[in-house]
Amino acid sequence: MEADSLDLPPEPLPPSSDPLSNKFASLNDLAYELASLQDLSNRGSWRSILDKVARARSLSLLITPHDHLTYLAYNVLAFTKLRRFKEALTELETVDDFDSHHYQYETYPKIYPDRSGSMVPFSLRWLYALVPIKLGDRQEGLDRLYLLLDFVRGKMKEKEEAAASLEVWRKREVFVVNNIVTEHLKGKEHGVCLDLIKCLLARGNSDPHLLSKLGYIQMQIGDLEGAKGSFADVEKQKSLNDAELMNMVSRNKALMYLVEKDYVSAVREYDECIERDAMDAVAINNKAICLMYLRDLLDSIKVLESSLERVPTVALNETLVVNLCSMYELAYVNHSDIKRTLSNWISKVAPDDFDSSCTRI
Repeated sequence: MEADSLDLPPEPLPPSSDPLSNKFASLNDLAYELASLQDLSNRGSWRSILDKVARARSLSLLITPHDHLTYLAYNVLAFTKLRRFKEALTELETVDDFDSHHYQYETYPKIYPDRSGSMVPFSLRWLYALVPIKLGDRQEGLDRLYLLLDFVRGKMKEKEEAAASLEVWRKREVFVVNNIVTEHLKGKEHGVCLDLIKCLLARGNSDPHLLSKLGYIQMQIGDLEGAKGSFADVEKQKSLNDAELMNMVSRNKALMYLVEKDYVSAVREYDECIERDAMDAVAINNKAICLMYLRDLLDSIKVLESSLERVPTVALNETLVVNLCSMYELAYVNHSDIKRTLSNWISKVAPDDFDSSCTRI
């Protein structure tokens, strides 16, 4: 995790957008065996990450200050993914003030002769805000998210002359706002959410994910015309060469059909998504739901089962599995045996952080 230049999934940044990417030949040039940590995280091997961090610490393999911070960030992330939030908090408490001179490159001129600024990974700042929320202290977490948003916007002002770096911070601004909006949505604070997104749009950020989220919120409060307008703004940005954006447009159209209970048209839009990208888990899940509403329960089950067989690493999420198990319960008398078979298969292929209780056995 390179200092303040790495976002966590679900907001991955392509390597070319990293202003430091041309200075390093590989991830391992950024931190000790960083490529291995990144590979383990991509595979969901969070327990292995904990083991790797513990080994590196016990054998004193972490030489530089930023190595320690990088491994700390992965350790906190692993604990968080495994829902071991108190241990994640304990790790975070080992860090002094993020803005302390201890975490500035220029404090160590012999180690970092050509670098300045903070070496704290952006992901660590985000986890610092996330963990209190996971522990039930919503207000503390929200306060920290708003402070993080102020931090990001401060960096954007500093980077106004550096286009590549500014783009990284623009993405982070959207990422943090999305986090804040998600928390406010849990409390049904729709007005706050709308204000946050519209403020960001007014600042010139026309991120299609942001516009789509605005449309979703407008739908929730019954403003269907407003939602259509937001989705139309997303469609204006679509490109035939951008399958992800094309799918976003199709999923937005499908949502409008769902509201109108036109499930056949919604299925058609989701089919187009799956044809463009067989790993579009949202389209797969929502197509199955539409088929269920059309009383085609067996085909609905087939859609979800085939996705698990084709792309288990993508389709295997708790929401999809919960829906599949609900369909089993509606379709089969012996649903307990079927769900047990599914649970056994999941235990062999799922990442460490998968919540197996979603099979409801």
